[in-house]
Amino acid sequence: MVLGIDIGSSSSKAVILDPSGTLLAAQVVNLGTGTRGAGQVVELAHRQAGTTPADIRCTVATGYGRMTYQGADRQLTELSCHAKGIHHLFPKARTVVDIGGQDTKVLRLDGDGSIDNFVMNDKCAAGTGRFLEVMARVLDCPIGELSQLAQAGREPVSISNMCTVFAESEVISHLSANVSPANVASGAILSIATRIAGMAGRVGVVPEVVMTGGGALNQALVAALEDALHCTIQTPQEPQTTGALGAALFALGFAKKE
Repeated sequence: MVLGIDIGSSSSKAVILDPSGTLLAAQVVNLGTGTRGAGQVVELAHRQAGTTPADIRCTVATGYGRMTYQGADRQLTELSCHAKGIHHLFPKARTVVDIGGQDTKVLRLDGDGSIDNFVMNDKCAAGTGRFLEVMARVLDCPIGELSQLAQAGREPVSISNMCTVFAESEVISHLSANVSPANVASGAILSIATRIAGMAGRVGVVPEVVMTGGGALNQALVAALEDALHCTIQTPQEPQTTGALGAALFALGFAKKE
């Protein structure tokens, strides 16, 4: 058995594979680096797989907090692990949009799943999970219901500021002017999609396009990005665990070489 763990800024993900590469467990805990999230998600994964730490031949850690995980045999970048995981799930994927808690990445892959080009927004929360969380809080809407609220908007307002702080003020101004929360939510989603589409344009969008990360759980955002990119976007069944899957696949390769 092998373990892949992806420790992000706001969540921890773990995947366990058996020696044949069959998925035994995939878990997500909404606690990131600097918390007990890594330990908790690994414990949940073992419980799901029916395994113990002694069963694991190799562990690969990735993500923002990968260097903090003491149980890893190796640490690999999240870019490499996301590319590996996506290529495994979608062999024809050429463009990957990953929306994490604190950054957004757009990768362009070649036919072998290697990274041809990429761009990352890691200096600002614009277009990230954090931006979505702030919008949901201001709109007094649970993050899990933000997509439904945005889809109900029929006249989305313009959110011109992509800086999270200024965008929050802009949203409050719209609400104070009696704009419906649905139209404000829809406008916020459109602003994120526009931002990500601009990033994608810098690396070149080549079908198939796949969206991963917590942002891929927001169907309104997926639909808005499809409109912005003028193409269909696929999402994995478990979009948050793609990086952990890639780490586990790397671990499987390392284990076979031992």
